[in-house]
Amino acid sequence: MVVHIVKDPGGAAPASGSQAVDRALALLQITGRSAARGVALSELIAASGLGKPTVRRLMLALIRRGLVEQDSVTRLYHLGEESYLLGTLATPRHGLLEIAADAAVRLARESGDTAFVNMRRGAAAICLHREDGDYPIRTHALETGDQHPLGIGAGSLAMLSALPDAEVEMVLADNADRMAADYPAYDTALLRSDVAATRARGYALNPGRIVPGSWGVGVVLRRPDGSVAGAMSIAAIESRMQPPRDAELADLLKREAQEIETRLARRMPQTTKQEDER
Repeated sequence: MVVHIVKDPGGAAPASGSQAVDRALALLQITGRSAARGVALSELIAASGLGKPTVRRLMLALIRRGLVEQDSVTRLYHLGEESYLLGTLATPRHGLLEIAADAAVRLARESGDTAFVNMRRGAAAICLHREDGDYPIRTHALETGDQHPLGIGAGSLAMLSALPDAEVEMVLADNADRMAADYPAYDTALLRSDVAATRARGYALNPGRIVPGSWGVGVVLRRPDGSVAGAMSIAAIESRMQPPRDAELADLLKREAQEIETRLARRMPQTTKQEDER
């Protein structure tokens, strides 16, 4: 992942308070993307565009707050204990993977294909989990940790389609530059058409738009207040996603989505009550 922030090749000029916070959080995000193996100082510099002295200074600040740790042998940076604690505290509202992971296992087992848990992140969708089935030919268009503009991919499209029209337009505007640079085959007219088709069909279908031959179906997951919590999706090679199997896979997804939404509702009854009273 590349975090686009102001270049700071020398690292000599002090940053403003808000800019320093933005830079530190960007470095924390980069560290989180490499949580399994750790991230080297050189990778942080390359991914952030910041100078070496600035990266060192900000990483030391994150270490002091317990958000980051540095391995004394490998010198790689990892998320720290405080990051774990904050994630634990956020679980009741944002712990989608904890609730949905077993559903992904069942979907992969029943379909034989690859199941995903996806989450919205602003104008983007992030893959929280990938679960491979036993069918020998797999699609690798989406891996855990990958991010796409909202609307790109079946789960991502399911989330975009569940938003109000005004919010859909805001997302399309926010993603316009990235779409033009990274997805030239797409345009806003095509995404609007995909949104309309998804709403009419009742599930999202990606007919190999990102990687030829890699198809997907997806359904949205909603919180008790109706807001978008994430999506579940299944990907397979084109020959395994033709009618009527695409609709059959969508039915499997809807069944699991209903159970996940029920579990979300159990976790968030107080939040729902408070919002209803506003």
